[in-house]
Amino acid sequence: MTEYAATTPGLFPLPDWAKSDLSDLKGHQRHDLVSGDEPEPVREVYAEARAEVVGRQAEAGLDRIVEGQLRWDDMLAHPLAVHDAVETRGLVRYYDNNNFYREPVVRGPLDADGDVADELAAVGERPEPLQAVLPGPYSLADLATDAHYHDEGEFLAAVGRFLAGEVEAFPEVETLFLLEPSLVTNPPGTAWGEDVSEAIDEVAHAAAAEVVVHTYWDAFEEATYAHLLDADVDAVGYDLVADAETSAEVAAEYGTPDSVAVGVVDGQNTLVESPETIRERVQWFEARLPQAVDVETVYVTSNTELFYLPVNRFEEKLAALGAATKPEVTA
Repeated sequence: MTEYAATTPGLFPLPDWAKSDLSDLKGHQRHDLVSGDEPEPVREVYAEARAEVVGRQAEAGLDRIVEGQLRWDDMLAHPLAVHDAVETRGLVRYYDNNNFYREPVVRGPLDADGDVADELAAVGERPEPLQAVLPGPYSLADLATDAHYHDEGEFLAAVGRFLAGEVEAFPEVETLFLLEPSLVTNPPGTAWGEDVSEAIDEVAHAAAAEVVVHTYWDAFEEATYAHLLDADVDAVGYDLVADAETSAEVAAEYGTPDSVAVGVVDGQNTLVESPETIRERVQWFEARLPQAVDVETVYVTSNTELFYLPVNRFEEKLAALGAATKPEVTA
């Protein structure tokens, strides 16, 4: 019987009070962004805000709880932006939207530093299953500049090893979402497909959890999707907000892993979907899979990160996701 698990890709908006407090404590300039060595008053604000967003997810009835990634000023580039071997340069556009991140330039070997593991550990013991969130190796390499390895293949492999080291330090988690928007917005092409699959494998093999490779902002090209299916992951995520038809066609033609993630809530639009709408979108996707496909888990999620939204709409979307899987969605 299929399990329906309400979750998100993380990267939440800061509570309004936390924005105000952090503005007073650390300012608004590029050099004021999170660097990994924040003073204690700043850490305390993030800790209180983390506890608040974790509680909001539990209240909404989500089946997987994320830490929130409130410190990730540089969005998916965060794990590199706070690394000692990385220099952060000027601001560059974050994909095709009006957000910007500091360009991370890798100047030395990428050894795991435990930054994300420390965030997860700070959540503490909770009854709800914990979900970790990381950039996938291809997207993280795509957002960064290599000034150390001087070879694209070796750089991608090094990013994969770095992320695997981060995962090995995690506390117990139920699920790991690897966010890979670059797989669909800037596909690697046939020549790089095997390297990408191997880098994802490196991270997935380090995880004692279900691993979901989640994509968004577009649908898969066939070659990229075929290579991704070679990776040893438990689920692939599809953006049904950006391009439902193509996503369903690719999944129907090439099949899916044992589980899937479906981005059915718009992470960038303030219109709040009803639980009924969410269920209908899930059922629509399932109906287009081959009848022989027996999906173990459907992760019902927003398509993108949620930091684009005002806090009140973010919380309403959490509530809608939680309600959509209770009672259980049936196809």
